[in-house]
Amino acid sequence: MNKRSLQINVLPGFEPEIGRCLWCLEDVRRTVLERVSALNPDLLDRKMDGRHSIGSLLYHIALIEADWLYVEVLQTEYETDIRSLFMQEDRSEDGSLVQVAGQTLEEHLHRLQTVRDKLLFHFKTMDMTDWRTPRQLESYDVTPEWVIYHLVEHEAHHRGQIFELLRNLV
Repeated sequence: MNKRSLQINVLPGFEPEIGRCLWCLEDVRRTVLERVSALNPDLLDRKMDGRHSIGSLLYHIALIEADWLYVEVLQTEYETDIRSLFMQEDRSEDGSLVQVAGQTLEEHLHRLQTVRDKLLFHFKTMDMTDWRTPRQLESYDVTPEWVIYHLVEHEAHHRGQIFELLRNLV
């Protein structure tokens, strides 16, 4: 019997405290990828009971991660390669998530990985002072530390929605 080790590790190359928080973010992503990697392509855009499709949720996860990285943490415009990944807005006029359809699982996974690679790249050079220095925006102040906490929470929430859809669609 294989015994699991339930502990938080440090992503190599990061300030240890930052690396532990980023490990949590990566762990949530790992579980999402494990479940969707073998997804039947016919299920990617299927909606059920007025809920969002898995494809729309994957798009939303990537877009929100990019937005928090660029708008709040870096306080700059999206890099061209990141902007090109998001051809649709996140929300419709009524505030609901847009339906993202007609994209392959590979396109969704590429988008998620490209944004995550950028996030990890920018956080790798961060020290503890920068990690805890609030970014002052018009409506609120926010630290990179809180951004990562929020992204873990955000992706875990949508992971639950994706898993529920998978249980009901498969």
